[in-house]
Amino acid sequence: MDLRLPGSRLPRQGPRRLAAAAAAVVVIAGAGTWTAVASDGVPQVHRTDRVMAVGGGVRLDTSYITAGEGGRRPAVLLAHGFGGSKADVQQQAEDLARDGYAVLTWSARGLGKSTGKIGLNDPRGEVADVSKLIDWLAKQPGVQLDKADDPRVGVAGASYGGAISLLAAGYDHRVDAIAPAITYWNLADALFPNGVFKKLWSGIFINAGGGCDRFEAQLCRMYDRVAESGTPDAEARRLLEERSPSAVGDRIKVPTLITQGQTDSLFPLGQADAAAKAIRANGAPVDVDWIAGGHDGGDRENDRVQARVRTWFDRYLKDDKGVDTGPAFRVTRTGGVDSTDGAAQLRGASGDTYPGLESGQRPVALTGREQSFANPAGGNPPAVSALPGIGGSGGLSQLSSLGLGVSLDFPGQFARFESAPMTRNLRITGSPTVTVHVRSTSDDAVLFGKVYDVGPGAAQPVLPSQLVASVRVEGAKVGKDVTITLPALDHEVEQGHRLRMVLASTDLGYASPAAPATYTVALKGDLQVPTAPGVTTAAVPLPAWVWWLPLGGAVLALTLLVTGRSRTATPAPDPRLAEVPLQITDLSKRYAGSVDRYAVRNLSFRVEKGQVLGLLGPNGAGKTTTLRMLMGLITPDGGETRVFGHAIRPGAPVLSRVGSFVEGAGFLPHLSGRENLELYWRATGRPAQDAHLDEALEIAGLGDALERAVRTYSQGMRQRLAIAQAMLGLPDLLILDEPTNGLDPPQIRQMREVLIRYAAAGRTVIVSSHLLAEVEQTCTHLVVMDRGRLVQAGPVGEIVGSGDTLLVGTAAPVEEPIVEKVAALPGVGSALRTDDGILVRLEAGGSAQGLVAELVRLEVPVQSVGPHRRLEDAFLTLIGGSA
Repeated sequence: MDLRLPGSRLPRQGPRRLAAAAAAVVVIAGAGTWTAVASDGVPQVHRTDRVMAVGGGVRLDTSYITAGEGGRRPAVLLAHGFGGSKADVQQQAEDLARDGYAVLTWSARGLGKSTGKIGLNDPRGEVADVSKLIDWLAKQPGVQLDKADDPRVGVAGASYGGAISLLAAGYDHRVDAIAPAITYWNLADALFPNGVFKKLWSGIFINAGGGCDRFEAQLCRMYDRVAESGTPDAEARRLLEERSPSAVGDRIKVPTLITQGQTDSLFPLGQADAAAKAIRANGAPVDVDWIAGGHDGGDRENDRVQARVRTWFDRYLKDDKGVDTGPAFRVTRTGGVDSTDGAAQLRGASGDTYPGLESGQRPVALTGREQSFANPAGGNPPAVSALPGIGGSGGLSQLSSLGLGVSLDFPGQFARFESAPMTRNLRITGSPTVTVHVRSTSDDAVLFGKVYDVGPGAAQPVLPSQLVASVRVEGAKVGKDVTITLPALDHEVEQGHRLRMVLASTDLGYASPAAPATYTVALKGDLQVPTAPGVTTAAVPLPAWVWWLPLGGAVLALTLLVTGRSRTATPAPDPRLAEVPLQITDLSKRYAGSVDRYAVRNLSFRVEKGQVLGLLGPNGAGKTTTLRMLMGLITPDGGETRVFGHAIRPGAPVLSRVGSFVEGAGFLPHLSGRENLELYWRATGRPAQDAHLDEALEIAGLGDALERAVRTYSQGMRQRLAIAQAMLGLPDLLILDEPTNGLDPPQIRQMREVLIRYAAAGRTVIVSSHLLAEVEQTCTHLVVMDRGRLVQAGPVGEIVGSGDTLLVGTAAPVEEPIVEKVAALPGVGSALRTDDGILVRLEAGGSAQGLVAELVRLEVPVQSVGPHRRLEDAFLTLIGGSA
């Protein structure tokens, strides 16, 4: 198909022709209705599901959602992300409906229950579909009209849905406001940045869509061609640019709220920058918001962003001029880590104008001689920056925001240039640039540029947001000067830290030339660092939209990536503890900024092979801090942790024997469970046979569900898949934080069986949980903490089996009249018949001996008498009811 777009040969009246054609072909193929029950004055939500035929045999699955009664209101088209469906945005749609909008959601072509081929927002496919949906809205009695066939309408969406909102505004003049999020401006630049193929993300794109045959044939052929050669060609660029908002950038003239992610190696901040500049040049209002998360993980701040979208539409669709739409520019900054729960505190910084990526440039001198390094044959082994698919709600980029270095560069495959230590803090906001002279033994050179934050001493360098910039240097054989634009980011370099600029020959996410070559690079000037001086940080933290430390997969990926690279002196292994999974001795950690307040203080306990240990304590007891020290994520202020005799330090090799999962593991929803696990293991770089995938899967017990897309999984199945991921490699020590969160009773029972089976093979499991009844049935041993200190440790039976309640076992069921007589005995507070006998609670002065004598007198067929109380009772007794 030859798509003729603006900038090539499409006439200016193209959008009107598309809209006119759309109006003639929209039909209703079927409908069903649904109404939510109102409560506490909240308006009822009405949803009507329809299948709309849009021509060419394509049918779109749609939902029309309103709330309240009567009257016309503005409309919002709400689009979903790639690989998803309309169900992904239902909650946001209902919230917008309650806010007074008529909302239409739909599954894009080839996704969800909609038919057709995926066209990556083809103007004659997905974009034309939006015009037909607008036609339909214009005919609804509840939708406000600007004029006949022209509804008051906004479009919002994230990622794939964000791009369609931009394209809709460019192709259909009836769109009145848009709110695109974490999306692209030029898809060719996003997937082929500076002529380099972003192979890992491109492959994920194809798989998330269901495979190459689900796409338009020309897109499938293009992907196969580029993936095979490793080099994007002119035809591939043309095909993607035709489907990009940049193709109609001069037509987008409506108020635009752009939200972009800072932890996003797929669609980095530069894509939002290009969009903001182009739309503002058309005279339209544009606000830009850099959120903490993105496609690589982190917090996408959904509640805050969706609230801002609503106010944006209130201003520009409802014409409410009094509403505060927020600053022209806002960026979320990480304001430190809470040592008690590992949460990254988020703060907002803002400016009255959008600074772009070059504002307030400051030169930073770099030193380093001319350096030569190799591009290895086949581009292997590759350096590692981001790991697409590992992020989820965590991700390696999140670790870097918390000051943990997780990147990997191989010796002999990069050049390094460094600054002097900073004399004061330096805030980078935008894209640093540097000019270098490049020479190669091959015609072309492919380089990957990145800027590290290097702390004093032996601290692991941090790659902010795990971002890297690629560049293809053509004609490098004769040598040429090249200005490299490094990744856009917002990052503070503290006083005493240095900047390190690295140019590497490989990166895991990209295609490098297969032929071996030698690159030679020399500096030609200072590193130019943008500082955005007009952006100021809020004085107080925002409400607590926070992310948890990552977790399961990312923690294991971190330990494997940095294994052997720590230069911190580590105490010698203790051979006496070589078979002991965990020994904690006098472990202490102070609260941040405090000299005498402790999150954990003088904690000591030991865990043996085959045990399932429950770590219990009320909120603030220090459980999460303990787990983080155990995993080497934070350093204790005193004491030590030893795993199989080895002292734990960040990157300690023994951590490869530890698997961990903390709630919030993320998976690619449109890959199967098995494919998610295989992708994770490949990213660790360890041999496939070391994964012991089949053993982990057998223990998790997911059965045939492994071959289904993760999006079809229940919460319980996702939890079990996360546990299976933590079990890959069959680690000798498995650490789980709240593994049964969100599960129903049958799912909790299944999870219990998984953990018991895992420990039965001689391995060890540590579980932190608030479900005391479940801990009592799952765990063999307990550690109870309160206010950072150890309260009690030991077998479950010893901790539970003391108190004032006795279980009287009987040879035959006891009749109720006998139970009533027992309850009336002196020293007995109550008696309750159970399946096993009688549960007797003694009062002050009562004794087991006296009770047995009375039971014999009453001719109760006593077989056994023993202490009995629930773990909940024991727990509350131990901590004094402070939970």
